[in-house]
Amino acid sequence: MSPAIYADLDGTLLGPGGSLFRTPEGLTRAAAEAIVRIREAGVSLVLVSGRTREQMREAARILEADGSIAELGAFVVERDALFAETVTTNFGAYDGPGLPFDAMGHAGAGGFLLERYPRSLEPHTPWAFQDREATMLFRGFLDPAEATVALADAGYDWLELLDNGVIRRTFDTLDVAEVRAYHLVPRGVNKASAVALHRDRHGLSLPETAAVGDSLSDAQMAASVGRCFIVGGGELALRDAAPDNLTILDELGGDGFARAVEMVLERS
Repeated sequence: MSPAIYADLDGTLLGPGGSLFRTPEGLTRAAAEAIVRIREAGVSLVLVSGRTREQMREAARILEADGSIAELGAFVVERDALFAETVTTNFGAYDGPGLPFDAMGHAGAGGFLLERYPRSLEPHTPWAFQDREATMLFRGFLDPAEATVALADAGYDWLELLDNGVIRRTFDTLDVAEVRAYHLVPRGVNKASAVALHRDRHGLSLPETAAVGDSLSDAQMAASVGRCFIVGGGELALRDAAPDNLTILDELGGDGFARAVEMVLERS
């Protein structure tokens, strides 16, 4: 039995334009029907995303989720039967006053990255400036590990840059081969640590949980759940070094999510 399924939103549960009913290949009912199956089975649905708390609140209401993990793991939000929220912060290496987003801005960390990677990195507008509290959101193409080392060398050793997957659009302001989403986060803030925090709060063992996503940041959740699924065929780096409890599904987006739910419930 898997009492909790942790589901990424964009590129997994939701398709182009944030639609529940679309994959890059066309319309689908599969994701919506899978959510009904989850609810009928009494399994908790927890949404996981780089989106803000406010954005996740609306998504959780629409999709009837029991909770959400926002800003790539910085906030764990649980909803009760009356839809009241309990928020647990997961700020990793940040232990200062106020919010990490403000501290990053005051320290100039975002500006440092933009100056270091001209035409390779830019704010992921308009979402980069909408109610963010703990992470900075960028788009472009670079080596996040190299960028994290550069941050540390510049005095920002409490921060790291994480890859949150492909953005299937082009931008005239960028001179890159492909576009990916990146989050500047306090070290230790990621989806895996937030899932582990949620699991511990509810006394769930690893075998009782599963996660579904589409990106490298989603694959990290494999360390914190019993089973992890990556839809859309996965990325080459992941195929070369997938952990034993990670299954790569060829189906895209919501169709892949539905296939993962089917496999999880079959074992229940």
